[in-house]
Amino acid sequence: MAPISIRAVLISESVDPRCRAILEENGIRVTEKTSMKKDELIAEIKDYDGLVVRSATKVTADVINAANNLKIIGRAGTGVDNVDVDAATKKGIIVMKNVPQAAMSMKQGNWDRKKFMGAELFGKVLGIVGLGRIGKEVASRMQSFGMKTIGYDPITPPEVSASWGVEQMSLEQLWPQCDYITVHTPLMPSTVGLLNDETFAKCKKGVKVVNCARGGIIDEAALLRALESGQCGGAGLDVFVEEPPKDRSLVDHPNVISCPHLGASTKEAQARCGEDIALQIVDMVKGKKLVGAVNAQVLASTFSQESHQLIKLGEAVGAVLRSCSASKKPFSRVQIATKGDCMESCTGYMTSAVLVGLLSQDSGCCLNFINVLNLAKDTGIMVNQAHYVSDGAAEGVCKVELVADGCSFKASGSVHGGIPVLLELSDSVYRQPVALTGNLLFFKASASPQLLSSVAGLLAAEGVQIQSFSAPADGTGDLWFCVGVSSLLRDLSALKPLVKDAAQLSI
Repeated sequence: MAPISIRAVLISESVDPRCRAILEENGIRVTEKTSMKKDELIAEIKDYDGLVVRSATKVTADVINAANNLKIIGRAGTGVDNVDVDAATKKGIIVMKNVPQAAMSMKQGNWDRKKFMGAELFGKVLGIVGLGRIGKEVASRMQSFGMKTIGYDPITPPEVSASWGVEQMSLEQLWPQCDYITVHTPLMPSTVGLLNDETFAKCKKGVKVVNCARGGIIDEAALLRALESGQCGGAGLDVFVEEPPKDRSLVDHPNVISCPHLGASTKEAQARCGEDIALQIVDMVKGKKLVGAVNAQVLASTFSQESHQLIKLGEAVGAVLRSCSASKKPFSRVQIATKGDCMESCTGYMTSAVLVGLLSQDSGCCLNFINVLNLAKDTGIMVNQAHYVSDGAAEGVCKVELVADGCSFKASGSVHGGIPVLLELSDSVYRQPVALTGNLLFFKASASPQLLSSVAGLLAAEGVQIQSFSAPADGTGDLWFCVGVSSLLRDLSALKPLVKDAAQLSI
């Protein structure tokens, strides 16, 4: 991914001074204004590229819509309950959270060896729901106790979690296997009440649960019923739906150990969350890596030189199809397929790149990898993506099919010598790959000896010089030709007497 320009950051809450220092050391102007009311934040935010908050600042849709330059919201701490992630995503703003790694030690105040009989963790099965940074760290620590770790996460690829010893499976498969369950997900509609009466009934009798993430992921009333019936053998709770909880049924239960939301309450963690979010922002700005993004996971794999070239290819192929289908709206379906071993991990961001190229001039908003999939869905475009194994070709290939107004348009491309090239356009396979750079004129016509000279004469009359010419290998039927030109035609209709269709673009 190309570096994102962050010139000015607003810090709206008290964070460790290292946060400001790190940002300023890297050339980012920082303003600290705390305790702002909503109207004050709305008036202030328009001047900034980045916003750093803790938990008190409510970054609502109104605030986000007022932020014309905002590119990133950094949450110094865990959870993003105070940020409207959907509104940020629609506007193409990255939401990043810091995930502290400090471990809290929970203490019992009484010395009563007979009353507090423990159970071995060795050989037990731990189900980890949420396999982000915290879930990974939990797995590592619990594996050292000899636990078998299984898990579920809709985003982290199974092969990634498998590399750190966690076997992924569906929730339906996970519940019955667990001796212990720990949750490490954000609180969102899909995770509210994730553990409820129905899911507790699917678990082993006596299962123990831990929630150090967000109150509400475990249905508190269902948990209490499971504790009373013995279906749940114990719970460790650091978070509650209401904090502090007025209903103390869970807090006072003999099989519950609870803390007042202390998951990051160490001096080191409090200082580090401000420092870490600043370092994460700087790494992103410098194009090094992206860590902690809540709504931009697709960007995590886009920080290598190879990915930059592939992204340019995807955007260029999308732009070519957009130009060639300009008279055929609306778009109804896009199929993006990658082929070749080198493209195996690229399908996600290649899909976004193609869509950015395809939709950028029609969206009416600032389109990027963060919001393009949502925009495609909102406009009724069905997007399919797939990857196919290599057939021996040295370079990876990206193939795209666009269906618009009942007509199908196809294109395939690759990267040759660091340059994105077009291999095929709607069944016209080029003798030599077309470099997707500069001013390009595509026209559809039947091959004839007079075609090129006629087109060249018309272009010369319009003051346009031909710089390159690409013809399909098969010379039968209506074909798409490509001409590299010194400048775009003022009016494409000038070509109508000579060709059946025409399109032009600058890349």
